[in-house]
Amino acid sequence: MQFTQLGRSGLSVSRLCLGTMNFGPLTSEADSHAIMDAAHGYGINFFDTANAYGLRSAGASGQGEGKGYTESIIGRWFAQGGGRRERTVLATKVYSPMGEWPNEGRLSALNIRRALDASLTRLQTDHIDLYQFHHVDRATPWDEIWQAIDVAVTAGKILYVGSSNFAGWHIAAAQAAAAQRGTFGLVSEQPIYNLLTREIELEVLPAARHYGVGLLPWSPLHSGLLGGVLRKEREGRRRVEGRAAQALEAHRTQIGAFEDFAAELGQEPGDVALAWLLHQPAVTAPIVGPRISQQLDDAVRALDVTLDDKALARLDEIFPGYRTAPEHFAW
Repeated sequence: MQFTQLGRSGLSVSRLCLGTMNFGPLTSEADSHAIMDAAHGYGINFFDTANAYGLRSAGASGQGEGKGYTESIIGRWFAQGGGRRERTVLATKVYSPMGEWPNEGRLSALNIRRALDASLTRLQTDHIDLYQFHHVDRATPWDEIWQAIDVAVTAGKILYVGSSNFAGWHIAAAQAAAAQRGTFGLVSEQPIYNLLTREIELEVLPAARHYGVGLLPWSPLHSGLLGGVLRKEREGRRRVEGRAAQALEAHRTQIGAFEDFAAELGQEPGDVALAWLLHQPAVTAPIVGPRISQQLDDAVRALDVTLDDKALARLDEIFPGYRTAPEHFAW
């Protein structure tokens, strides 16, 4: 396994982060535990979850009971001992409403305190290594948010803080407020980022590099569309529905060219898509969210894929990206 530091921090994390959103809703607890053991076997020490994960959707075949269930699955895995918690850099999130009563969501000082304690209980641990704001809260001032975080850090309940789904100026505002308080601020941002979705290159990626914030891209395969979907469709192994089907039709030509290029490289499309992210500046670790163990095995292969300048240029031709703002649209 390859390791790097998370943003400008001294924290060492694996170049792949294990996402757990499927644990409960789509993956049974026993299989979830097996996947986490396998992740440690590969040397993956970085696990990501959220307090809201675990709600089973209609038609799902897993055992999800409701929001918080995924954290509970991880907590019961930690409770088995064997160094599971000690070897894991644990990241979870706060923001989503966990109930219908006021102050059961967002980033007020009250909710941060309550949500953090609830996550610690479900996860059966005494601290969170990386506590992330799941979304920006425009209704709560940064002074209040950072004050609540400072209290939790002083109490030893949080070590580092990150964000998710922030705009570039949100990162700047958060870091300015943290600097005024003399605190460390954000060390990571978790955006959607993949070959098909590259808008963060305009402002989020430059902001992350400027402030020393590591990027943890979610949906690195764009819900499987970059994982060889056309070949699987031809072989009758996958049927795409809903929004994914609409996205596939909108980008069918690009995806076809991408799969052909991956074949030229002698690589699986999903491996190339993950490897491309690992070559991008400021990216610390793409988040891979396996539903079954085989998907984790597949993801690890990307660490051995090297893309030269010619290959990277070809991928930019297939999936054009963005230059830094304002150069992209004004200069």
